[in-house]
Amino acid sequence: MAGIPILVVEDNEANMKLMEHLLSARGYEHRGATNAKEALELLETFHPQLIFMDLQLPGMDGYELTRRLKAAPQTKDILIVALTAYAMKGDEERARAAGCDGYLTKPIDTRAFGAKLTEFLSRGKNR
Repeated sequence: MAGIPILVVEDNEANMKLMEHLLSARGYEHRGATNAKEALELLETFHPQLIFMDLQLPGMDGYELTRRLKAAPQTKDILIVALTAYAMKGDEERARAAGCDGYLTKPIDTRAFGAKLTEFLSRGKNR
């Protein structure tokens, strides 16, 4: 699955660097955005199969950005995986209600990341 385009929307520099490292090590083509505005601008020219979406972004949060992307014909089929430090009861349901196709908590378990990524991408193929 190497070479598959992935977008990471994450405002925390350390988390972004970790995601970039994990994706680069597996050969994925990836881009990063630190807020919703950057993500929307990037999506005009970059067409990922999967977006890792931080839910707590400055300005427009990840929930609203996900709702907008799922409502737009050109982005509605992109897999969106919530990437969040919030792991309280009901948080995953709230992310799914906004349109997220998956849920990954921070801190990221680097040992399990590859398997989770493969799982998310295989779900997308079965749509």
